[in-house]
Amino acid sequence: MQLVLAGKYMGSGMATMGLLGAGMGIALVFAALINGTARNPSVRSTLFTYAMLGFALSEATGLFCLMISFLLLYAV
Repeated sequence: MQLVLAGKYMGSGMATMGLLGAGMGIALVFAALINGTARNPSVRSTLFTYAMLGFALSEATGLFCLMISFLLLYAV
């Protein structure tokens, strides 16, 4: 029983490592937005649309990792 519990905790911890990648992806998206806007301010609206799409996709992968972590911890 203790081995199963330890496995659940370790698996949940490993699943949350995906949140690190999501955080780095979000940071890169907004860094690219700032860089692109600084280089050419006239395309800000187009770049902002793409940045929001990139943010949503990066955040979705992080939420999937968090969901898997919770499933490992609290599912039977």
